[in-house]
Amino acid sequence: MSSANNPALGNIAFLVGDWSIELSNASFLPDPKQKINFSVTYEWKADGAVIAVQQGSAEANPPQVATWIIGRDEDDDNYTVLYADNRGVSRVYQMSFKNNVWKMWRNNSKFSQRFEGKVSEDKNTINAKWEKSVDGGKTWEHDFNLTYKSS
Repeated sequence: MSSANNPALGNIAFLVGDWSIELSNASFLPDPKQKINFSVTYEWKADGAVIAVQQGSAEANPPQVATWIIGRDEDDDNYTVLYADNRGVSRVYQMSFKNNVWKMWRNNSKFSQRFEGKVSEDKNTINAKWEKSVDGGKTWEHDFNLTYKSS
């Protein structure tokens, strides 16, 4: 595994590697008690200039595959995340990581989203949630929870 060639990504380098994820309490599942397990791998790409993630869930019907590209301008504290999946969805998120809190957000008049993950001190567990808004961010509702465990 190579390392960050982009020093601006140094504080999120702990993400690089394999993670198992449990999705739970999802508003979009027929049974909110259902849990879906999948794994993701964060990898250095372009000689460590960006972090890329490809995730897939065979438990989803149809199986879902998503790709995330994470980068950062050295003069900005926030990151930019490009997202695309096999449903034809593509989005751009802003992202931050500070004091072991990982955040992503997307503000859009039709569909806004925000993510907050609390990273354990040893950086091996992340407890996170996604929220959504369909009114430009005036009101928010819970979407789903994620628990990441480093493999």
